[in-house]
Amino acid sequence: MFRNFLLGLLTVGLFTGSTCDPKIMEDVLNSVLETTITEQEVASGLMEALVQGATNGSDLLSKVNGYLGNPQVKIPFPTEAQKIESTLRDLGMNKMCDDVINSLNRAAENAAIEAKPILINSIRSMTITDAMDILFGANDAATEYLKKTTTTQLTDKFSPIIESSLNKVGATKYWTDAVNYYNKIPLVADLNPDLEAYVTAKALEGLFYMVEQEELKIRQDPAARAAEIVQKVFGYYDTNK
Repeated sequence: MFRNFLLGLLTVGLFTGSTCDPKIMEDVLNSVLETTITEQEVASGLMEALVQGATNGSDLLSKVNGYLGNPQVKIPFPTEAQKIESTLRDLGMNKMCDDVINSLNRAAENAAIEAKPILINSIRSMTITDAMDILFGANDAATEYLKKTTTTQLTDKFSPIIESSLNKVGATKYWTDAVNYYNKIPLVADLNPDLEAYVTAKALEGLFYMVEQEELKIRQDPAARAAEIVQKVFGYYDTNK
């Protein structure tokens, strides 16, 4: 009934005095109805999209080589310790350096899965206003929102896991061996950066990078929008951005 009422209004109001193909009128009506969306639907659809992105991002990173095999998030020697790496490699200690890098990334991979429930909880807590601002914000608006709302909690969660993982995968030993070897070289200044804080920060940096990539994919690629509500919300976004 409502459809017929709208169809009548369109026919009388827009095409008085002219002839119009009923099929054209039906297409116009469908377009009007399809772009009608409530703020609650926007919030629900955006939450679903973010859950999808956060889940995909953390799942990818928590797999073997999730960090190590991805050049965009691979964790290198700490910046202030890259002199250690270059010096040791010059001395032929490539395996020692590779063991350090591999173990740092394994520790991050072990911790990544713990991010998912924290991210999802933050997503489920967002307001309708947050959702509307994010939907029509920058391409990384959702990721920036999650950084703002979860970084402290994620750091607190990641730190003990990273510490445990560093020991579990031998990173602490490899790192200590490398630093001690370097510090015994004559005429070099002793270096020993805080490994746990560094890996935690880099692990979170990589996590948010992956979430951002997932967000961008959902915004730009209709095929990446899995749930029907996500398709509806981002179809609305495509039309009105």
